[in-house]
This record gives sequence, structure tokens and C-alpha cells, in this order.
Amino acid sequence: MRFVRFQVNGDAPRVGWLHEDMVGEIQGDLFGSFRRKKVSVPFKDARLLAPIVPSKILCVGRNYVEHAKELGNQVPQVPLIFMKPPSSILADGGTILLPPQSSQVEHEAELVAVIGKRTRNVTAEDAKSHIFGYTIGNDITARDLQKADGQWTRAKGFDTFCPLGPWIDTDFDPSDAVITCRVNGQMRQMVSTRDMVFNIGTLIAYISSVMTLEPGDLVFTGTPAGVNTLKDGDEVVAEIEGLGMLKNSVKAEGA
Repeated sequence: MRFVRFQVNGDAPRVGWLHEDMVGEIQGDLFGSFRRKKVSVPFKDARLLAPIVPSKILCVGRNYVEHAKELGNQVPQVPLIFMKPPSSILADGGTILLPPQSSQVEHEAELVAVIGKRTRNVTAEDAKSHIFGYTIGNDITARDLQKADGQWTRAKGFDTFCPLGPWIDTDFDPSDAVITCRVNGQMRQMVSTRDMVFNIGTLIAYISSVMTLEPGDLVFTGTPAGVNTLKDGDEVVAEIEGLGMLKNSVKAEGA
């Protein structure tokens, strides 16, 4: 099933579910007890928001061998984790703003796991039962600032640097799906999720040994090789086979 957050005519955000070309509202707690109301809103009339507002966004660096190599890095022995602030989230269709502090802002298309229940010290085998579903993310990165700072908070944390969506899919199989990223229609990234260095269960087990994950928290699972610079006027499309497509425009901030 696919779940969304949406607005109609500028009203308050609502949580909904998709059926063909219609949206129905969810009543109750998406991660607890809820009821699906009758589909009543044409999908074309719904303005999609980011599908979740998490307490935390956990990301994993260098989780595909070729991506580590293209940036001149070693593949880590254990998952390399970092965080993005929730304020960086951007919905499908939103505009990525290129900040004046950077001249090298790059795309990083990724599969994102959405945590479904409180998770602490789980095993890799048990992690699957703690996942609510999956969505698509783009870990936008100011590469020059990442190199200059020696740590990643500023480079990863600008407003609009976390495109997310368009929905959460609870039936998606993450074991062998192709991730692609196109900029202005040109292919930049393409890989299968089976090529992850650390699989999703291992990632969640590792992260949960450090901190408690809450329902709705996000785990970005790493990006494939092919990252490249975004420019004013670009359109970037991250797509995952069987999951959907995340489209965003790009604009220089203040332009």
C-alpha cells in the first residue's frame, strides 16, 4: 500500500492512502491504529507533501563500492553514519536551492527505509519487522564544503537538501531494485540495491546499537556512483524500480 501526506486547496496537511488515481484520508495513527476512509480526492487535485516528518534522518556514506572509489575513499569496515536535519526535507516537485556558499552541489539518489516502531539494539535479522515501508530520497551535498569542513553537517544540512517522496510504499521489495538518477534527462547514476556494501538489516542493527529510532525516522541507505554537479535550471529525477519517481527542479538561491 502507498501512503502520502497531502493538501487540497491549501488546507491543513492530511495523511492519505492511494488507490489507482484517487486519494483517501487516514484517520488515526499511521504507525499504530488507523482507519482508511473512502477514497474521495482525485490524485491530480492533491498537492503532495513530503510523506513523513521524522524526528531523525540517518544517512549512510560510501555504501556502494564504486561511489566510494569515485571520491577517492576507502570502503568502510563498518557503516559510516551521519545525520541530516529535518529542516532540509523537500517534497516531490519542490525546488532545490543552490546556496551561495557552495559552487559544487551534487545529487545522491537513494533508497530510504521508514522506521515503523521504536527500534533499539535489534539484530539484522529482526530489523525487517521494524521497517514500515520505503520511499525515495536525494541526499543533496555541497561537495566542496564537505571537503573543506572535514565533517559533513554543513554540506548536507542546507534547507531543501533532502528531497523525499513521493510516497511510502509498504509492499516494496528492496532486495534487487534499480536506482537511477537523471539530470535533464541524462543518466547520471544507475545501480541495483543488491550491490550495497551493508544491507538494510545490517544498517538498522548498527544504527540502533547507537541510538533509538522512533516511528517515522528515516534511514538513507547510500548512493551509487555517478554523483555530479547540479546547476541553476536543472531538473533532477531520482527513480527506483517498483517504487516510483522523485522529481525536483534546481535554482540558485536568490536568483
